[in-house]
Amino acid sequence: MSQLTEEENHYDYLVIGGGSGGIASAKRAASLYKAKVGVIEKSRLGGTCVNVGCVPKKVMFNAASLHEAFHDAKHYGFQGGEIVAESFNWNALKKSRDAYVKRLNGIYENGFKSSGVELIRGTASFVDENSLLVKSDDGSEKVLTAKYILIATGGRPSFPAGEGVAEHCISSDGFFELEERPNVAVIVGAGYIAVELAGVLNSLGTEVHLVIRKGHALRSFDEMIMTGLDEEMTKAGIFIHRNTNGVAKVTIDNGKKTVTTHSGDTIYGADVVLMAPGRVPNVDGLGLENARVLCTHRKYIQVDDKQNTTNPNIFALGDVCGKVELTPMAIAAGRRLADRIFGPEELADSKVSYENVPTVVFSHPPIGTIGLTQAEAIDKYGVENVRVYTSKFANLFYGIFDVEPDDKPKTRMKLICAGESEKVVGIHTMGLGVDEMMQGFGVAMKMGATKADFDSCVAIHPTASEELVTMGQWGKSPQISGAAHSPLNGAKASEPILKSKM
Repeated sequence: MSQLTEEENHYDYLVIGGGSGGIASAKRAASLYKAKVGVIEKSRLGGTCVNVGCVPKKVMFNAASLHEAFHDAKHYGFQGGEIVAESFNWNALKKSRDAYVKRLNGIYENGFKSSGVELIRGTASFVDENSLLVKSDDGSEKVLTAKYILIATGGRPSFPAGEGVAEHCISSDGFFELEERPNVAVIVGAGYIAVELAGVLNSLGTEVHLVIRKGHALRSFDEMIMTGLDEEMTKAGIFIHRNTNGVAKVTIDNGKKTVTTHSGDTIYGADVVLMAPGRVPNVDGLGLENARVLCTHRKYIQVDDKQNTTNPNIFALGDVCGKVELTPMAIAAGRRLADRIFGPEELADSKVSYENVPTVVFSHPPIGTIGLTQAEAIDKYGVENVRVYTSKFANLFYGIFDVEPDDKPKTRMKLICAGESEKVVGIHTMGLGVDEMMQGFGVAMKMGATKADFDSCVAIHPTASEELVTMGQWGKSPQISGAAHSPLNGAKASEPILKSKM
């Protein structure tokens, strides 16, 4: 064990984990408040998001979208688009994507140097509530102490039980290690990771089988999103295996995998079986019991709305806490935490808000959502106090396509309002471009926008976003909730969903 002086091994702030949240908190504490800060990380900087999550996933989403666009280019007078699409080289994309991620790793490391954060390579575990044992890859060990310690170790994919599952399947992490595009892929899971990777592979030409335990994917989302995505995935050619209760076993023969579900469904000839049933927090080996830090029954670290654990000098944020597992949320929480610990007295109550957080799922088509689902709004405010406006239309991009109107991909939108003022409490969208439009509407909701505020905004035409500020203005009385009718985008009016008392 290396010997350090008491001053050398003591920090104001030690952060376990070099992911987005931990990095944000460490850099703010060091650069803005001049604290002595160290970040302990054994792997690549950036965490899940940069290395095996948001960033490389968005690269793959972009590639899949380009592939679709080349196939669709003939409708716009471009010839040969399908030839361009078929020239796609998975391995070339992987090399470019991996090089980009590696560059981001370096940017994070340089950011530490410029902000005064010390990068400590190794694996940390608690000796006591103020001390960490750090083990390096070379076998050396050292004990570091700190006044405050942040746990930001994130999460990892989990594999369900089942014969041959661990031996013959990959996780979402393994997806980014694939050297070539599989011809047939089985994806197991009903969450956003499963539907995102299913959409990418399907759009790039893989035969995709999506295995879900119950009837639909994304069951926690608004019903319009859940059923709408199901319809679009089916239309796009994804084979959905429903009510399977999960995978019972996976076998391999001559390099091809066979998947058998608990319901008896069997899928043959898979090149890849990808398990995406969920994630678990990285708490194993941390020695939390030595620091008096408690976890929930699902092993997530217990925290309040200020990131406090059950130990007043130890904090936790991000996926290891299991609450709103989004990179921007972890970053915001990390910065507010640094403000509260090291900032002036007026920032002593700093905390991040977990309400009305915009979320995007990069499925095909993409999904954007914020606030309450329709069911949640009714449960909170009562059916008599909720109004719902919806719209379903083909984006203008598909307008000139020489296909039947019903065969064109549909954009779906829902605006959920509550009370006499019709405060907007939920927005749910799915379709081309909704991922880029949600941020502005998220700001509006955080400011307490009402339906009247949306109505008063002059819409940008012709765009899909204008539907959200024109719903209910044509073809429907504003006193009744229901599907909007906007002749600008050709949406069809339908019967009211809910009626509210005035």
